[in-house]
Amino acid sequence: MKKFAYFPGCSLEKLAQSYNNSSVETTRLLGVELQELEDWNCCGATTYFHVDQLLAYTLVARNLAMAEKEGLDLVAPCSACYKNAYFTNKYIKEDPDLAEHINYALEEDDLQFNGTINVHHVIEIFVNEIGVEKIKSKITNPLEGLRVAPYYGCQIVRPKHNGTDAENPHFFEELVSAMGADTVDYPERLRCCGASLIMTSRHAALNMVRTLLQSAVDCETNVIATACPLCQVNLECYQPQVNEEFGTNFNMPVLYFTQLLGLAMGLPPKKVGIGSELVSAAPIFDKYLKRTVR
Repeated sequence: MKKFAYFPGCSLEKLAQSYNNSSVETTRLLGVELQELEDWNCCGATTYFHVDQLLAYTLVARNLAMAEKEGLDLVAPCSACYKNAYFTNKYIKEDPDLAEHINYALEEDDLQFNGTINVHHVIEIFVNEIGVEKIKSKITNPLEGLRVAPYYGCQIVRPKHNGTDAENPHFFEELVSAMGADTVDYPERLRCCGASLIMTSRHAALNMVRTLLQSAVDCETNVIATACPLCQVNLECYQPQVNEEFGTNFNMPVLYFTQLLGLAMGLPPKKVGIGSELVSAAPIFDKYLKRTVR
C-alpha cells in the first residue's frame, strides 16, 4: 500500500469532516494510505502571506520538513493548503537564501527541510497515482443519470505542472465519469468562489457565488462536486444569503468529490458524511443511488 503524509488542514478538523473521512476511506479502498502528519500546523491560509511572507513560508515549511523526515510526499485536500505547500516547496528549492532563513528558524523545532519531497492535491492522488481505470474497476454503485458539475475553483490548477492545462483541464471530469455519473459542461468551473472576499466585500462575494450557482442551474445540474473546503462552504452555506440578497431560490447540493466516489464505491452514505450537509442531498440519492453498500 502506497503511503503519503496527509495534511488535513484546519477546515477538515471540524467544518469539512466529511471531506476528511471520505478522502481517507476512499483512498484506503484503492490501496493508498493517507498517514496524518503528526503535530501539523495551520498553513497560514491566504491572508498570512500578506502579513509576513517569510514567516508564512516558514509556517508551511515546518509541515514539509516533518513530511520529509518521514520520507513521504505531502498530500493536502484543501486547494489553499495545497497551493501554499506547493509554492513553498518550489521556492525553497529555487532560492538558497530563502532556504537558509527558513531552516534557521526550523532549527528551534529540531527540523530541517532539504526539498526532497513533492506536494500533491488529494485529487491528484486519485487521478495520477491511482488512475481512472483502477477507480472504474472499484465502482459497485455507478451514479448513472446523476448530473454532476465538477467545480475546480481558482487555485487547484494554478500551480502549472505535470503538463496540466490550467485554462482547460479535464481530469476532474474524467474522475466524475469514472463514477458512472454524467458530467455537465460547467462554464464557470474555474471561476473563483469569492472565499477571500466574504468578510471584506460581502456583496461582491455573494454575487460571485450567485454566478456559480446560476450557471449550475442553467446546466440542469443535480449536484456540484468540489475539491476544496473553502469552495464548498461558500457555495453551500451562503445560499440563503444569496437568495435574500438577489431574490433567487437556490437549493443546490454541494458535495466533495470524495463523497460521491465513496458512494459509487459502495460505502454507506453516513461513512462519507452524507447527511451532514446544509442543503440536503437525500432526494438526489434516493433517485440515483443503488442500495448496495459495504
